[in-house]
Amino acid sequence: MGATLADINRRLANHVDKILRGANPGDIPFYQPTKFELVINLKTAKAKALGLEMPAMLLGRADEVIE
Repeated sequence: MGATLADINRRLANHVDKILRGANPGDIPFYQPTKFELVINLKTAKAKALGLEMPAMLLGRADEVIE
C-alpha cells in the first residue's frame, strides 16, 4: 500500500511552483499523503520465496491486481 502517484505529483508540482515564485522551501509545510492505493502483484505473492495466498476479500479491496 502506498500513496497514489497522482496525489504525490500534484503536491510536488504545487511545491515547485511555490519555490519558483520565491517561497523559502523551509517555510512550505510538509503534508502527509491523504490518498492511498493497494496494488497486489499475484505473480510475486505466489512465488516460492513468499508462498502467500491472497484472500479473496483482500483481492476485492485492492485498487489494482497485477496478474
